[in-house]
Amino acid sequence: MNRDKIIFYIATGLLTALMLFSVSMYFFKHEDIVMAFTSFGYPIYIIYPYAILKLLGLFALWNPNFKAIKEWAYSGFFFAFILAFFAHYMIGDGEQGGAALALVLLIVSYIFNKRINN
Repeated sequence: MNRDKIIFYIATGLLTALMLFSVSMYFFKHEDIVMAFTSFGYPIYIIYPYAILKLLGLFALWNPNFKAIKEWAYSGFFFAFILAFFAHYMIGDGEQGGAALALVLLIVSYIFNKRINN
């Protein structure tokens, strides 16, 4: 296995772990997420659909057969992480570090996905 694949698997694996933690919070610590979404001014009815979309996005990132859908997943995660970063920053809760880390991992995953698939 070459260096590019190793970097891709590490970055995507860490991103997956971060997203699975996030999704587990959405399902198992729902009251905490409701309070967070309320403080952001987001409607709480999007919590479960958002969690499911995160899971589908992770599936697309790992599936080599979904090239076009994988691009959409990378794009969706990119905008979600940018918006999460600024949402946390604007309310001043100090939790924007997770979104920044996710964004860095996503960019590394995307770059090395392109390198190994071209």
